[in-house]
Amino acid sequence: MALVDLFCGSGGFSLGAHRAGFEVSAAFDIDSILTSSFQKNFPGTRLALADVSTLTGEQVKAIAGNDIEGIFGGPPCQGFSEIGRKDVNDPRRKLLGHFFRLVAELQPRFFVMENVRGLAHSDAREVLEAALNFVTNDYQILGPLILDAADFGAATRRQRLFVIGVRNDLKTAITLADIEAWMRPAATVEAALSDLSGAIYVGDTDGLDTWRIAKKGPPHAYARTLRSLTGQFTSHRIVQHKAEISARFAKVPPGGTDAIGRHPRLSWHGQCPTLRAGTGSDRGSYQAVRPLHPEEPRVITVREAARLQGFPDDHEFHPTTWHSFRMIGNSVSPVIAEAIFGVIAAKLGRLGRKLVA
Repeated sequence: MALVDLFCGSGGFSLGAHRAGFEVSAAFDIDSILTSSFQKNFPGTRLALADVSTLTGEQVKAIAGNDIEGIFGGPPCQGFSEIGRKDVNDPRRKLLGHFFRLVAELQPRFFVMENVRGLAHSDAREVLEAALNFVTNDYQILGPLILDAADFGAATRRQRLFVIGVRNDLKTAITLADIEAWMRPAATVEAALSDLSGAIYVGDTDGLDTWRIAKKGPPHAYARTLRSLTGQFTSHRIVQHKAEISARFAKVPPGGTDAIGRHPRLSWHGQCPTLRAGTGSDRGSYQAVRPLHPEEPRVITVREAARLQGFPDDHEFHPTTWHSFRMIGNSVSPVIAEAIFGVIAAKLGRLGRKLVA
């Protein structure tokens, strides 16, 4: 039995499922750019570019197979985001209902839905309740819960809303205590990034800049779980700022914020604030504000952002920095995804592995 990833993007959610011992048989998304590296990262998963709002259960089974154990995904959140316009007419708000419609059609053993905190607010709660009506009679539901990736060991503060359901006939339920049992201390920015300093440029391959770790000695425990076997990684090209901008950035203290660009400077001993996605060309191509490196007068690189979010070094993104940051900013942190799927694996009697604190 395998899982289905809806609105898969670059695969942060899928990565957590794989790490917890599950197989993901099929993934669906409409965005060809955000999924451009998905097949390279998950060669065993069948990727389908499709509009979930028109997708039927039979079409999902035709790609994923008939024996679907679980469905998971993060429907587009822009229509509910606390920092967005919260446009009630945003058509993306309806995709939430289509996620649960497909769960109702396919009746998997469990589902996991992720979204922004704003979905729990009064102006959006009605949308969530209407969507949940598709599954309330058939599933034991936990949530909506607001969970922070940092509370599960990530190096970034990222609060998101989760709803978890287990089918009634399985006669088991996941509780908040089950989730909390998997919590562990947050990693620091230093644990995530310090071994990347002084990395050696190797060359470009398939449009991606490739680097090799040069720092001697063992990495922090968090970084050790993310390093590739070869010590190589991609997407670490440093932005060359104008001299006056670098000088301005140099004056921002750790934990402070650049007064003009509103870039927060990371602190070695803290966590990264939530990494934002920005928008695609269809929504104005707005670039999200990127944090500043804890010591250097520059914004962080794609690989540094990936480390903070919990992506391993062998996970590839897009050749352009802009699209890569969109991939990371839109993703579910693989760290919290692994924890949630680990809980589900344990409760459903599957072979999963407990996270090491």
